Amino acid sequence: MSDVTPGAPETSSKGSADVTPPPAAPPAQASAAPQSSPLPAATPSATMETPVVPPPAPRAAIAPRDAHVLVVEDNVPNFVLIARMLAFMGVQKCEWKTSGWQVVQFADKQPRVDLILMDIRLPYEDGYQALQKLRANPRLKDTCVVAVTAEASDDQMRRAKKAGFNGFLGKPLDPDRFPVQIRRLLTGEEVWEWK
Repeated sequence: MSDVTPGAPETSSKGSADVTPPPAAPPAQASAAPQSSPLPAATPSATMETPVVPPPAPRAAIAPRDAHVLVVEDNVPNFVLIARMLAFMGVQKCEWKTSGWQVVQFADKQPRVDLILMDIRLPYEDGYQALQKLRANPRLKDTCVVAVTAEASDDQMRRAKKAGFNGFLGKPLDPDRFPVQIRRLLTGEEVWEWK
């Protein structure tokens, strides 16, 4: 469900242009040296842990005015604050989902999504479950996804990094730092800040 909020950026995607991904690196040359023995098999863990996900491919820099941002946030005042800060810095395309459930289906129907700001504590499916589904989708697997949470700590930040998020922002968001953090994310830089 996409909601329109007064003062929030436009949610239409008319007139948007696709960003061409950077060219792929040339294939590595085959080595004449013999391969070393394979790594030992992983042993199953006794406890359930967040799976380690490799980082996504590098992204091309995007200007805020050209960015398509999806905010996944179940708290209306938090969404309004984020949408207003994005609009203030020039972001014109902002969509909103209130839970992690079906976020992949929604994002996959959009012409493009450049940045997803994902709350961790969401109804139905939390941010970690939604991230796993995004990373499993061929079209969305390299999308920049940033954890945004009030449960910010060094442990939570490490867990988010291990899970495959591209950044971590603690709530309450700092209106003075937020535009700089978003610009860094839109240039492909990871942002890990919670204090």
